[in-house]
Amino acid sequence: MVEIAESSESGSGLLNSPQVKHGSLPEEDSIHRQVSSFGSSGSRNTSPLGRIGSRNTSPSRQKVVKTKPRGLDEETVTTFAKVVQPDVQMEDNIWAMLPEDLLNEILARVPPFMIFRLRSVCKRWNSILQDHSFLKFHSQVPSHGPCLLTFWKNSQTPQCSVFSLPLKQWFRIPFTFLPQWAFWLVGSSGGLVCFSGLDVLTFKTLVCNPLTQTWRTLPSMHYNQQRQLLMVVDRKDRSFKVIATSDIYGDRSLPTEVYDSKIDKWSLHQTMPAVNLCSSKMAFCDSRLYLETLSPLGLMMYRLDTGQWEHIPAKFPRSLLDGYLVAGTHKRLFLVGRIGLYSTLQSMRIWELDHTKVVWVEISRMPPRYFRALLRLSAERFECFGQDNLICFTSWNQGKGLLYDVDKKVWSWIAGCALQSYNSQVCFYEPRFDASIY
Repeated sequence: MVEIAESSESGSGLLNSPQVKHGSLPEEDSIHRQVSSFGSSGSRNTSPLGRIGSRNTSPSRQKVVKTKPRGLDEETVTTFAKVVQPDVQMEDNIWAMLPEDLLNEILARVPPFMIFRLRSVCKRWNSILQDHSFLKFHSQVPSHGPCLLTFWKNSQTPQCSVFSLPLKQWFRIPFTFLPQWAFWLVGSSGGLVCFSGLDVLTFKTLVCNPLTQTWRTLPSMHYNQQRQLLMVVDRKDRSFKVIATSDIYGDRSLPTEVYDSKIDKWSLHQTMPAVNLCSSKMAFCDSRLYLETLSPLGLMMYRLDTGQWEHIPAKFPRSLLDGYLVAGTHKRLFLVGRIGLYSTLQSMRIWELDHTKVVWVEISRMPPRYFRALLRLSAERFECFGQDNLICFTSWNQGKGLLYDVDKKVWSWIAGCALQSYNSQVCFYEPRFDASIY
């Protein structure tokens, strides 16, 4: 009998690889393997230390089994090393006949940003983004997961990079398909991205899908002036709405307007009561829009279902220097801001609104080492935004981002040149091919 020892390989190295790494931005359209603070980069760790619980196959520890099969004079040597598989000749005529439904199901599971590279394979794959059957398969697979979208202009040319949190990679997305307006990022929801800006002297709003490279301009508002906007997408209804909050133009108050993609027009709603807003930042949570106010102190809440405003007397924490409202999941609303009058005593804290008692309850504090690295000077500006109980901090001067997972209570850095541009705008983004601009 010939006893041949089979090669075995454990995948535990993928689960136990080190998790403190950093990412970087790719040059041009090339995709680089990212290292980030959110976990393994996805590459196989073959070092003995990274393969905890798996068999050590280093050359110094390989077990050699020598056998002499009957009828053979030479020695057969087998080791516990990785088996080298011979190259398999790909039969073009076979792969070209792959059933359409199977091909669509496979491509629907490919990370969205990889599709741009796959489109150059053949004409059939190049037209995949306009294929309704592919979009149907894509809508049925789980979401790719949250990403950070950064937008800026370089020599008046729109630039866009996306950091995938699941893949820990930066991807460059072509953004030359947009018109040459002076526009700025409003936000993102359900795979769509909203911009507003000026086309010469006319205020316009546009919605686009960066993956399908499609966009369209929304009709003009009844009071077509520059406003604070917020977009929300209803994936079940395959529609979206854009809310233009009340504002003051000249000596008159402008009413709230809401655009509905199902009827393709803006509708007028109640004018927000006279208040003194303390921040231009808004948060949309549980079909309600929230704004911070100083007078009266608390929040103004707009109900999208009724079109009515009401005041919530939730007093802010003492010595709050600057605050951002951040929407979470399951009706959770967070307040993020700095506390402390002196730079040496400042700290960043996170509160959650207790809707029953109408009070802010502190749930977390940024560790001092992260706070000092994010804001080296007490007067430095920072931005804060969130999605799905993830809160991201970006500093204008540091060129890096800090992510906090509310559920896991984990802080981690995001590094990359895409955050270093002084005029870059950042928001959370969920890539979806099936997100319709109509």
